[in-house]
Amino acid sequence: MSTIVTRTGKGSALSYVEVDANFTNLNTDKLQSTSSAAILTLTSASIGVLTATSASLSVLTATSASISALTATSSTLTNPTVNNYTEGVVAIGTVTSASTLSLTNGTVQTATLTASTACTFTMPTATAGKSFVLLLKQAASTGNGTATFTGVKFGTAGAPTITATAGKMDILTFVSDGTNWYGSVAAGYTP
Repeated sequence: MSTIVTRTGKGSALSYVEVDANFTNLNTDKLQSTSSAAILTLTSASIGVLTATSASLSVLTATSASISALTATSSTLTNPTVNNYTEGVVAIGTVTSASTLSLTNGTVQTATLTASTACTFTMPTATAGKSFVLLLKQAASTGNGTATFTGVKFGTAGAPTITATAGKMDILTFVSDGTNWYGSVAAGYTP
């Protein structure tokens, strides 16, 4: 709890600096004592960073506001409109015979197959509503790498045959219903 300077305690009028410090201390104490923010309204404001960790942010109203960074861990946003967003990108690098995929650092993943090597990708835990994209490339000068994915259901055509041409890229998209991962592929891109 911060110290609040009062006229009675000081014995004279408060200076502007003391009044400003009192407001700052009161707001700081109020913010620190609240782990759940019920309503935050911004009108013609600019916020550099707004962080809500394991908190319930039930209403965030931003009218003519600019929020440069919003970090909300373990939070739920209901019916937001998001424009011009960027997903986290993970460069896995060159994979050999096995690779475990993780969504911790991003939902756009890039990997390069080792020439003439079969790689088995282990999927993340199937969680309802999760999805990601894998940009899977062949080695630049050799190609012929192959890939399989554990626990993925593909359409009626079955698991895709990865484009074998050196330097080519396939784009695999995965979505989960909480029980399974479902995959689709767009093949043969030149990156």
